[in-house]
Amino acid sequence: MDPTITPQRLTACTVEDVKANQFDQVVGPLTDILMACVEQGASIGFLDTPNTEDAFSFWYGVSGSLVSGGRRLLVARFAGQIVGTVQLVLAAPANGRHRAEISKLLVHPDVRRKGVARVLMQKTETIARADGRSLLFLETRTGDAAESLYSSLGFELAGIVPAYARSTTGKLSDSSFMYKRI
Repeated sequence: MDPTITPQRLTACTVEDVKANQFDQVVGPLTDILMACVEQGASIGFLDTPNTEDAFSFWYGVSGSLVSGGRRLLVARFAGQIVGTVQLVLAAPANGRHRAEISKLLVHPDVRRKGVARVLMQKTETIARADGRSLLFLETRTGDAAESLYSSLGFELAGIVPAYARSTTGKLSDSSFMYKRI
């Protein structure tokens, strides 16, 4: 991360809805963020910190659903630098087009607890509402800081599934499933 990013809140943080034709411009910084987050223990599908090739592969897997419109990819920037991201999964069967899933909220460890995740989540909710969605849902590791963030944004606990995912330490962790009516 850029050492000029100061410890105060990132009030000048902006959020962009990345289109498929813009993906190649953001994949490098997203790869760096993914690797840094997993190295810090983020539960996002990896057991070990991915190498650059695996991290790029993860993001290129996401890019296909940007083309189809089944997913939206948002990035947060501060001073022109990408510092966070979140995905809004819109694809659903006909009886589920009123809902969307929040997925892979990632904020670079150097800028956590400065409001980036909150700004990303608020913009994601605005996009979901504009797309006609009335229910958001997500899954997070029980007890993580993200869980309290989601609660503070109005998400409610639907339930906890024990031993849902293996952490980067190898331990099985419970996951909290949460929802919000918008």
